[in-house]
Amino acid sequence: MYALGRWLSKITNLMTVIGGLAIALMMLHVTFDVIGRYVFGTPIPGTITIVSHYYMIVAAFVPLAYAEQKNGHITVEVVTERLPKIVQKHLEGWALAFSGVVFSFLAVRTWGEALSKHAINASVVQGDASIAVWQTYFVLPVGIGLMTLVLFYKFIVYLFGLKSGLDEGRAQPDEMPLAASHHADLDQEDVK
Repeated sequence: MYALGRWLSKITNLMTVIGGLAIALMMLHVTFDVIGRYVFGTPIPGTITIVSHYYMIVAAFVPLAYAEQKNGHITVEVVTERLPKIVQKHLEGWALAFSGVVFSFLAVRTWGEALSKHAINASVVQGDASIAVWQTYFVLPVGIGLMTLVLFYKFIVYLFGLKSGLDEGRAQPDEMPLAASHHADLDQEDVK
């Protein structure tokens, strides 16, 4: 089971890199579009469609599993923080199962939607161009499906008390790159 967690962690990390690349490409695309529009008077055709249907979808849905792997999703613990630790642990464990079921329904539903968009070759007309967008509908079930796998893996680890192979650790201040930690030290000195 540990080896499965390591494998799942590697896939999750790779998908997060893809999400980061989408953000970088979006930044470059929009920058070149603005330069083209205001300097040369010719914007890049289809920028709005490509940004909203390609880059943003990848950036939003592909890294979902990474946030779950790192326990980075937002949690609100108004009532549960007052419960005994053992009860909190079991509530968190069973919430993984419940979330896994909900996300599995979402994955199936978005897969069906992607197939229907593929069947009609869905596209968006922007200006004179028709831009195919049916491919991007498959990003949702991939991202949500990976999130589902991470949730069920974490639930099984909880249920059987196994050692997790997921890379769940968050970066600590002492693990920051040299420049960032030097900058943090300077900020600390400003406070004094």
